[in-house]
Amino acid sequence: MDFRDRVVLVTGASRGIGAAIARGFAAEGAGVAVNYLSNAAAADEVVAACKAAGGDAMAAPADVTDADAIRAMVDRVATEFGRIDVLVNNAFRPYAFDPDARKLFWDTEWADYEAQVDGALFSAYHLCKAVLPAMKRRGGGSIVNMASDLIARPTIPYHEYTTAKSALVGFTRNLAAELGPLGIRVNCVAPGLVYPTEASRGTKEDVKEMLTAQTPLRRIAGPDDIAGPVLFLASDWSRFMTGQTLYVDGGLVMG
Repeated sequence: MDFRDRVVLVTGASRGIGAAIARGFAAEGAGVAVNYLSNAAAADEVVAACKAAGGDAMAAPADVTDADAIRAMVDRVATEFGRIDVLVNNAFRPYAFDPDARKLFWDTEWADYEAQVDGALFSAYHLCKAVLPAMKRRGGGSIVNMASDLIARPTIPYHEYTTAKSALVGFTRNLAAELGPLGIRVNCVAPGLVYPTEASRGTKEDVKEMLTAQTPLRRIAGPDDIAGPVLFLASDWSRFMTGQTLYVDGGLVMG
């Protein structure tokens, strides 16, 4: 894949899956905007790693639950790089994947759902609106939204998180249908459990062993396993794919 002369904005890119995605694009020659919320030092490390991998990079601080901050960040990135070709909506509201501590449905408040919907959908909505004018002017672009394989196989019913990610898939399909005639593609990547990340760090060994035993490839994904499929969906190699959800979980979900 060749991303030279292309600019990619990755949200939540200072660590974990987002950092792996940013480094992956940079290794293929892209200019990468590394969005982060508060950990400037971690973002700077990712920027340095992107440059060492052969791409260009800049840190792009912004709270992606703040519409004004999103618009200001997109304007900065477009001014710095001159364009935005790819948007990866990776950031999400912090969530602990702990089956022992999760809320059962009867203990889950509507505010819990609202918090996750805001984290998954609010940021994607505002980021897509912010990058759309530039993509329309260029007559093309690619948006990749990060979902979860839990939407198809709720191995552990994390109600509010999975419901929000399901909404993100619906948003993706509608956007794909509307933006396709403009040359803009919109797809989802749906990972299974990815370890280690901040969200999965507390996942107990027996849970990992259970998922490993149920997974045809017999292991848990690492962050780098997710980067390749994201790059594929953003590249010309997938130029006739839009509105799709690509499950990246070692075969746990075969949809």
